[in-house]
Amino acid sequence: MKATVDDERCRGHGVCWSLCPEVFDLTDDGYAVVLTPEVPAEFEDTVRKAAGSCPERAITVS
Repeated sequence: MKATVDDERCRGHGVCWSLCPEVFDLTDDGYAVVLTPEVPAEFEDTVRKAAGSCPERAITVS
């Protein structure tokens, strides 16, 4: 599974990072980035939850 963050949509709420810091990080400006292109299997459910919890719907999983 892959996760991406749309830089145009992310507003830096940090919900993804608070739910799954193993996959998401925040830049110095507070915007989300994905740490690993391939999400480890043990974090897939949490990443899906983070994507669904993003207020801006900036996270895509595939």
